[in-house]
Amino acid sequence: MTDFYQFSINSLQNQPIKFEELRGKLVLIVNTASQCGLTPQYEGLQKLHEKYSEKGLTIIGFPCNQFRNQEPGDASEISNNCLINYGVAFQITEKIEVNGANSHPIFTYLKNALPGVLGNNIKWNFTKFLIGQDGQPIKRFAPITKPEALEPYIKKALALT
Repeated sequence: MTDFYQFSINSLQNQPIKFEELRGKLVLIVNTASQCGLTPQYEGLQKLHEKYSEKGLTIIGFPCNQFRNQEPGDASEISNNCLINYGVAFQITEKIEVNGANSHPIFTYLKNALPGVLGNNIKWNFTKFLIGQDGQPIKRFAPITKPEALEPYIKKALALT
């Protein structure tokens, strides 16, 4: 199986994010969109970031425009929306695709490791993947699963329970 730590992507600011640098961290990967009914989840994700980033949690948002064009903006617009509307301080990547032939390799890997209701496809914006401190995918969460519902899994994975 492919190693989680082999992946990389650029941030919205076009800076490399090397997953190799995430060794030993609990990672939450979320495909995001700024104009979705689930966009307020940014607030809950930010709260998780504030509460657990010092304890070993890294959250990375991956903007995607594949679901009803709900992330149409460029990097500046995405960044402004995340910061101004939700105070997002966790990492946001460049805009990617999560399904189809142009799916970013990290999502191809995660969909294969943790298939969902639709098999190897992402159903909608705000699908979440929790990856353990050892780089092994732990759990996939549905788009409608609110970030606060992930807290027990985060605590367990960080051995905080």
